[in-house]
Amino acid sequence: MNDLALHILDIVQNSISAGALLIRIIVSENLIKDLLSITIEDNGKGMTEEQVSKLADPFFTSRTTRKVGMGIPLFKQSAEQSGGKLNIKSEVGIGTTITATFIYSNIDRPPLGDVANAVIILVTSNPNIRFVFEYSFNHKKYIFDTKEVKEALEDLPINTPGIAKY
Repeated sequence: MNDLALHILDIVQNSISAGALLIRIIVSENLIKDLLSITIEDNGKGMTEEQVSKLADPFFTSRTTRKVGMGIPLFKQSAEQSGGKLNIKSEVGIGTTITATFIYSNIDRPPLGDVANAVIILVTSNPNIRFVFEYSFNHKKYIFDTKEVKEALEDLPINTPGIAKY
């Protein structure tokens, strides 16, 4: 994948497939610590320890539509090739948390990409899911929560074209 925003789209799609109704995306750029981290948390169906242990294998997938699952292995490779790592925690019936860390200055770190547009695509394509997007840059934080947006919109659907442009 060309940039990390595409990895985020892919991993969040897994959360949606797992039945998540709450998905939290946390992106932190910390130039002081030379660290970029991406965390995706969901309240989907979760996975067993055995499933989690097999996620790095591209020939393991829980999907029935194809026999390979490249999202997690590619995300892990991107993290590791830039001096970072990928960590997955999951509990059946509770949900899953995936965290990838990258050495910010590493020449092999993929660019972050257009994360804002990725979030817009996710929100407008999945209006019944609550998304919380948290972005921090050197400890300055921005939080976007679709619950707050929906409350402000009252009866107007969040995926109304004019709203997405705004």
